[in-house]
Amino acid sequence: MDTGNAGKWSGWTRLAFRYPFYVCLLGAVLLLACEDSKQTRKVSPYKGPIEEINDVKLLYSEAALLKVKLTTAKQYRYANDNRTYPKEVNIVFYGPAGEEVTTLRSDSGRYSKEKNLYTVMGNVVVINKQKQEKLLTPELNWNPATKKVYTEKRVTVISQLTGENLYGIGLDANQDFTNYRIRKPTGVFNVETNPTY
Repeated sequence: MDTGNAGKWSGWTRLAFRYPFYVCLLGAVLLLACEDSKQTRKVSPYKGPIEEINDVKLLYSEAALLKVKLTTAKQYRYANDNRTYPKEVNIVFYGPAGEEVTTLRSDSGRYSKEKNLYTVMGNVVVINKQKQEKLLTPELNWNPATKKVYTEKRVTVISQLTGENLYGIGLDANQDFTNYRIRKPTGVFNVETNPTY
Protein backbone atom coordinates (compact mmCIF):
# COMPACT_ATOMS: atom_id res chain seq x y z
CA MET A 1 0.00 0.00 0.00
CA ASP A 2 1.27 3.41 -1.01
CA THR A 3 1.30 5.57 2.10
CA GLY A 4 2.84 8.60 0.34
CA ASN A 5 -0.43 9.50 -1.42
CA ALA A 6 -2.43 8.99 1.75
CA GLY A 7 -0.14 11.45 3.49
CA LYS A 8 -0.78 14.03 0.77
CA TRP A 9 -4.55 13.62 0.91
CA SER A 10 -4.57 13.78 4.65
CA GLY A 11 -2.54 17.03 4.44
CA TRP A 12 -5.09 18.60 2.06
CA THR A 13 -7.91 17.36 4.23
CA ARG A 14 -6.32 18.88 7.33
CA LEU A 15 -5.75 22.16 5.42
CA ALA A 16 -9.36 22.22 4.26
CA PHE A 17 -10.65 21.74 7.80
CA ARG A 18 -8.26 24.27 9.35
CA TYR A 19 -8.63 27.04 6.71
CA PRO A 20 -11.98 26.48 4.98
CA PHE A 21 -12.30 30.16 4.02
CA TYR A 22 -9.01 30.17 2.11
CA VAL A 23 -9.76 26.91 0.34
CA CYS A 24 -13.16 28.28 -0.79
CA LEU A 25 -11.53 31.53 -1.90
CA LEU A 26 -8.93 29.65 -3.92
CA GLY A 27 -11.67 27.58 -5.57
CA ALA A 28 -13.69 30.69 -6.42
CA VAL A 29 -10.67 32.41 -7.97
CA LEU A 30 -9.97 29.36 -10.11
CA LEU A 31 -13.59 29.21 -11.28
CA LEU A 32 -13.66 32.92 -12.14
CA ALA A 33 -10.39 32.61 -14.04
CA CYS A 34 -11.89 29.82 -16.14
CA GLU A 35 -15.05 31.83 -16.82
CA ASP A 36 -13.10 34.96 -17.83
CA SER A 37 -11.09 33.08 -20.44
CA LYS A 38 -14.32 31.71 -21.95
CA GLN A 39 -15.99 35.13 -22.13
CA THR A 40 -13.06 36.95 -23.72
CA ARG A 41 -13.95 37.96 -27.27
CA LYS A 42 -12.52 40.28 -29.84
CA VAL A 43 -14.29 43.61 -30.12
CA SER A 44 -14.11 45.14 -33.58
CA PRO A 45 -13.64 48.92 -33.73
CA TYR A 46 -16.69 51.14 -34.33
CA LYS A 47 -17.11 51.92 -38.03
CA GLY A 48 -20.37 53.84 -37.93
CA PRO A 49 -20.89 57.59 -38.32
CA ILE A 50 -19.39 59.95 -35.76
CA GLU A 51 -21.51 62.93 -36.79
CA GLU A 52 -25.00 63.48 -38.20
CA ILE A 53 -26.04 66.76 -39.82
CA ASN A 54 -29.53 67.70 -41.05
CA ASP A 55 -30.42 70.14 -43.84
CA VAL A 56 -26.96 70.25 -45.43
CA LYS A 57 -25.90 72.93 -47.92
CA LEU A 58 -22.38 72.71 -49.41
CA LEU A 59 -21.10 75.57 -51.57
CA TYR A 60 -18.08 75.47 -53.91
CA SER A 61 -16.74 78.73 -55.28
CA GLU A 62 -13.83 79.96 -57.38
CA ALA A 63 -12.54 83.51 -57.29
CA ALA A 64 -15.48 84.45 -55.05
CA LEU A 65 -17.97 83.14 -57.64
CA LEU A 66 -20.38 80.36 -56.71
CA LYS A 67 -19.82 77.34 -58.97
CA VAL A 68 -21.62 74.42 -57.29
CA LYS A 69 -24.30 74.11 -54.60
CA LEU A 70 -25.16 70.72 -53.06
CA THR A 71 -28.19 70.32 -50.79
CA THR A 72 -29.52 67.26 -49.00
CA ALA A 73 -31.64 66.48 -45.95
CA LYS A 74 -29.05 64.42 -44.05
CA GLN A 75 -25.29 63.79 -43.93
CA TYR A 76 -23.32 61.21 -41.94
CA ARG A 77 -19.60 61.82 -41.39
CA TYR A 78 -17.19 59.01 -40.48
CA ALA A 79 -13.82 58.91 -38.65
CA ASN A 80 -11.89 58.88 -41.97
CA ASP A 81 -13.86 62.01 -43.03
CA ASN A 82 -15.88 60.11 -45.64
CA ARG A 83 -19.53 61.14 -45.84
CA THR A 84 -22.79 59.54 -46.90
CA TYR A 85 -26.00 61.22 -47.97
CA PRO A 86 -28.85 58.72 -47.44
CA LYS A 87 -31.60 61.09 -48.63
CA GLU A 88 -32.20 62.82 -51.96
CA VAL A 89 -29.24 64.88 -53.21
CA ASN A 90 -29.68 68.03 -55.35
CA ILE A 91 -26.79 69.79 -57.05
CA VAL A 92 -26.80 73.04 -59.04
CA PHE A 93 -23.89 73.95 -61.35
CA TYR A 94 -23.47 77.66 -62.10
CA GLY A 95 -22.03 79.43 -65.15
CA PRO A 96 -19.49 82.29 -65.27
CA ALA A 97 -22.18 84.94 -64.78
CA GLY A 98 -23.66 83.14 -61.78
CA GLU A 99 -26.57 81.68 -63.77
CA GLU A 100 -27.88 78.15 -63.22
CA VAL A 101 -26.53 76.03 -66.07
CA THR A 102 -27.25 72.49 -64.93
CA THR A 103 -29.22 70.80 -62.17
CA LEU A 104 -28.79 67.27 -60.84
CA ARG A 105 -30.89 65.12 -58.50
CA SER A 106 -30.37 61.60 -57.17
CA ASP A 107 -31.80 59.28 -54.51
CA SER A 108 -28.61 59.28 -52.38
CA GLY A 109 -24.88 59.95 -52.46
CA ARG A 110 -21.49 59.61 -50.80
CA TYR A 111 -18.14 61.39 -50.61
CA SER A 112 -14.71 59.72 -50.48
CA LYS A 113 -12.12 61.94 -48.78
CA GLU A 114 -9.22 59.79 -50.02
CA LYS A 115 -10.30 60.09 -53.68
CA ASN A 116 -11.87 63.57 -53.31
CA LEU A 117 -14.85 62.12 -55.19
CA TYR A 118 -18.59 62.62 -54.87
CA THR A 119 -20.82 59.80 -56.14
CA VAL A 120 -24.59 60.11 -56.54
CA MET A 121 -26.71 57.00 -56.98
CA GLY A 122 -30.25 56.01 -57.84
CA ASN A 123 -32.41 57.64 -60.53
CA VAL A 124 -29.83 60.31 -61.36
CA VAL A 125 -31.38 63.05 -63.54
CA VAL A 126 -29.19 65.82 -64.98
CA ILE A 127 -30.83 68.73 -66.82
CA ASN A 128 -28.73 71.15 -68.87
CA LYS A 129 -30.91 74.24 -69.14
CA GLN A 130 -28.87 75.93 -71.87
CA LYS A 131 -28.74 72.94 -74.23
CA GLN A 132 -32.19 71.72 -73.14
CA GLU A 133 -30.89 68.19 -72.63
CA LYS A 134 -31.75 65.64 -69.97
CA LEU A 135 -29.33 62.89 -68.91
CA LEU A 136 -30.47 59.76 -67.05
CA THR A 137 -28.14 57.27 -65.35
CA PRO A 138 -28.08 55.09 -62.22
CA GLU A 139 -24.76 56.51 -60.94
CA LEU A 140 -22.54 59.53 -61.53
CA ASN A 141 -19.15 60.64 -60.11
CA TRP A 142 -17.88 64.21 -59.70
CA ASN A 143 -14.34 65.25 -58.81
CA PRO A 144 -14.21 68.89 -57.59
CA ALA A 145 -10.45 69.11 -58.14
CA THR A 146 -10.52 68.14 -61.83
CA LYS A 147 -14.05 69.55 -62.38
CA LYS A 148 -14.88 66.37 -64.27
CA VAL A 149 -18.00 64.21 -64.15
CA TYR A 150 -18.02 60.58 -65.29
CA THR A 151 -19.77 57.25 -65.05
CA GLU A 152 -19.13 53.67 -66.13
CA LYS A 153 -22.88 52.93 -66.13
CA ARG A 154 -25.51 53.13 -68.86
CA VAL A 155 -26.67 56.62 -69.85
CA THR A 156 -29.58 58.11 -71.78
CA VAL A 157 -29.46 61.64 -73.20
CA ILE A 158 -32.77 63.15 -74.28
CA SER A 159 -32.73 66.31 -76.40
CA GLN A 160 -35.80 68.41 -75.69
CA LEU A 161 -35.11 70.49 -78.83
CA THR A 162 -34.82 67.71 -81.42
CA GLY A 163 -36.52 64.80 -79.69
CA GLU A 164 -33.46 62.62 -80.24
CA ASN A 165 -32.55 59.97 -77.70
CA LEU A 166 -28.95 58.89 -77.36
CA TYR A 167 -28.04 55.76 -75.38
CA GLY A 168 -24.69 54.41 -74.34
CA ILE A 169 -22.38 52.99 -71.71
CA GLY A 170 -20.02 55.34 -69.88
CA LEU A 171 -19.78 59.12 -69.99
CA ASP A 172 -17.17 61.84 -69.49
CA ALA A 173 -18.20 65.48 -69.06
CA ASN A 174 -17.18 68.81 -67.64
CA GLN A 175 -18.88 69.63 -64.35
CA ASP A 176 -21.66 71.78 -65.81
CA PHE A 177 -22.39 69.25 -68.62
CA THR A 178 -21.97 71.81 -71.39
CA ASN A 179 -19.58 69.32 -73.06
CA TYR A 180 -19.77 65.55 -72.75
CA ARG A 181 -18.71 62.38 -74.52
CA ILE A 182 -20.50 59.04 -74.36
CA ARG A 183 -17.93 56.25 -74.47
CA LYS A 184 -19.99 53.57 -76.24
CA PRO A 185 -22.93 55.37 -77.88
CA THR A 186 -25.99 53.88 -79.52
CA GLY A 187 -29.23 55.63 -80.44
CA VAL A 188 -31.44 57.30 -83.01
CA PHE A 189 -30.37 60.55 -84.69
CA ASN A 190 -32.22 62.90 -87.00
CA VAL A 191 -30.10 63.37 -90.13
CA GLU A 192 -30.88 65.96 -92.78
CA THR A 193 -30.87 64.45 -96.23
CA ASN A 194 -29.70 66.36 -99.31
CA PRO A 195 -31.85 65.48 -102.35
CA THR A 196 -29.03 66.40 -104.81
CA TYR A 197 -27.06 63.25 -103.92
